[in-house]
Amino acid sequence: MENSWQEHHQGTTATLSTQESKTPAYDIAQIMGGLYGEGIIGLKGAFSREWVQQLHQDVLELYEDALQRPGGAVGRGPKRHYVEIHPENITGFIDLVTHPWVTTVCEAVLGPDYKIVEIGFDVPNPGAVNQPWHRDFPAPEDTIIGRRLNSLAFNLTTVDVFEDMGPFEIAPGTQWDLPDGFEHGMFPPKSLYPRYEARAQRKMPQMGDISARSALTIHRGTANGSDKARPALVLGVDAPGGINAERHDLQVSRAFFEKLPESVRQHLTYRLVDTLEPIVQAHTIEGLMMGEA
Repeated sequence: MENSWQEHHQGTTATLSTQESKTPAYDIAQIMGGLYGEGIIGLKGAFSREWVQQLHQDVLELYEDALQRPGGAVGRGPKRHYVEIHPENITGFIDLVTHPWVTTVCEAVLGPDYKIVEIGFDVPNPGAVNQPWHRDFPAPEDTIIGRRLNSLAFNLTTVDVFEDMGPFEIAPGTQWDLPDGFEHGMFPPKSLYPRYEARAQRKMPQMGDISARSALTIHRGTANGSDKARPALVLGVDAPGGINAERHDLQVSRAFFEKLPESVRQHLTYRLVDTLEPIVQAHTIEGLMMGEA
């Protein structure tokens, strides 16, 4: 079953109290219900198209640079790459991490002491094929035993997505599946594929839309039969006790750190440096590196 991007935010904007100034409030129960239920929620029109166009230019330049450096980009399948970047490499980083929907979702699901541990982007190029169904990392005990989500991935497309561009596909509710027979704890046996395909939803967001999901919900990138790339920004966030920071190298220069609001500093897991160092991609997913990227 193929569903277009759903307006999960409809009806979630609460009436503001006099104490809340002009800050929008969102329905916490609906946020929790969406992420603990289907495993993915979204907000349409979170950012202006002009803002996203600047992000797109930033991503294209960073992608070109990454492809020129050994270890600058990691393959996630044929014609498909992932690139981790420095927060200050994109013009709108502060806008992104201080957006009230983003902060509300983080606080609701991960608690007030959540930490940003990753920023990067995926690029499925023309010719990218269907990925195997997978999780982005093995499910932690917090989820398997404690039945709690301790991490989230936010995704923001830099282009309008259409059916032929290899849309992101997700099998709702599968973040709770036990990893019995999963290779590396991430790749389910093919005998389970009919279950995922029966549940599958394809997401076709437009520029300005943003989503939040559990990276444990079984998903895949689909084949890109168009002549256009489909870049998508990734923001990874952990609850206290999450270990995803170990997979990443989130560097912040001292000059950029001085410009960050305190509300952003307290939510960053970072390595403070005088000069940014090129990132050698460490978050490899062996089961996705099939064929030449």
